[in-house]
Amino acid sequence: MPPDSVREFIRALDKHDELKRISFPVDPYLEITGFADRSVKQHGPALLFENPSNSDVPVLINAFASKRRMEIALGVDDIEEIAQRIAGFLQMQKPEGFVDRLKMLPKLGELNAAFPKTVKDGPCKEVIRHEGFSLDEFPILHCWPHDAGRFITLPLVFSRNPDTGKRNCGMYRLQVYDGQTTGMHWQKHKQGAEHFRRLAAQGIEPRMSVAVAIGADPATIFSAILPLPPELDEMMFSGFLRGRPVEMVKCETSDLEVPANAEIVLEGHVNLGELRTEGPFGDHTGFYSLEDDYPVFHIDCITHRKKPIYTATIVGPPPMEDFYMGKAIERIFLPLMRMQLPEVRDICMPAEGIFHNLILVSMRKSYPGQARKVMHAIWGLGQAMFSKVIVVVDEDVDVQNVGEAAWHALNNIDPERDIQFVMGPVDSLDHSSRLPNYGSKMGIDATTKWKSEGFARPWPAVIKLPPEVITRVDQLWKKAGL
Repeated sequence: MPPDSVREFIRALDKHDELKRISFPVDPYLEITGFADRSVKQHGPALLFENPSNSDVPVLINAFASKRRMEIALGVDDIEEIAQRIAGFLQMQKPEGFVDRLKMLPKLGELNAAFPKTVKDGPCKEVIRHEGFSLDEFPILHCWPHDAGRFITLPLVFSRNPDTGKRNCGMYRLQVYDGQTTGMHWQKHKQGAEHFRRLAAQGIEPRMSVAVAIGADPATIFSAILPLPPELDEMMFSGFLRGRPVEMVKCETSDLEVPANAEIVLEGHVNLGELRTEGPFGDHTGFYSLEDDYPVFHIDCITHRKKPIYTATIVGPPPMEDFYMGKAIERIFLPLMRMQLPEVRDICMPAEGIFHNLILVSMRKSYPGQARKVMHAIWGLGQAMFSKVIVVVDEDVDVQNVGEAAWHALNNIDPERDIQFVMGPVDSLDHSSRLPNYGSKMGIDATTKWKSEGFARPWPAVIKLPPEVITRVDQLWKKAGL
């Protein structure tokens, strides 16, 4: 079972020797970044800074920064277990008889447990402050030297679709302007930005309510970054991951709800006509994202636990903590991709590709041109539309072994024949695109070429030793003391 709060998560990390407590003062200005960056690059532990400089609020960072920590966060021995659960739901058939119905009950119980539960109160309400508060009380990080200021980097930002009333929870960085205001980094393609645009188009309300939770349970934090369809509530998916409902509590100043187990909650609003320069920010691309105009978040109320813990992350040159979170997304959502593209066997998003720059795909090829069909289909799948480079290889290539995939791809392509360029939306953080949010993408068909695709030459076999020879050499190898 996944931990039910940040505190349970910390205890679980402690239990598995995945946490280092640091008792002496470390400065949130660049120094905590230095610790976190070095630790993740050296495959070190999560870090709990118990006495950050100028604050009595501890800082937890790198809590998700390894495969093992992601498994602890989601309460599994292997992330593939979640993928298998999703695949099981996707494969459910209509029950034919009483026995089939009985077999379905556990799955239906899982779905019922996924729905969020509204409660009257929660730990996040232990302290309620309508005035006299300041963000300066919290150890908010100034991550990199050329950042425009301090940034809240692991926030759960809640808003509602003004047309449907459906909740959205996304993770959008917040640049601190002063003790009561921040930027709201709603990129053009994100649901928060869509809610902002729709409410502005209605021309009825002058402002939009927003709530920000910091430090919820790990499955809920993880759910905020998932590329879910707009119709699917992130809190419901968190409940599915947790195996029990996320308890939600109503805000003090709006009808929005936030996780009751959160450490800190910022309640406030954005004015629909107000924009302010936000950035630069050292981003997950490993480069600084440039300054631009974004809405301003005005904080009207802060609630928090009596002794809150501040959760944070840093992003920058890979691999960082976000790579391990992204790897979990890759594994969990593969069954959903295969539901629409059954020929896909596996995918891999290498750390150096920082999610949207490179996807390696292995596929079972059945007809001419199928690799190109897969490329275009991926460009039509939600946030996969941002994929700058897609490389498609045959099903016997292990795309998790990036060296093997590169070897096959580089040997199998005739560049003019097998590379295709298309135009379309690109990630807002792509500094190389010719225009903001719009540029070119590349698909590479590195599969074996067939005569039906116009390839008349013979295709050579891959060099391999026979299995029986490998078995004999295994035995002789040991005998030789090697």
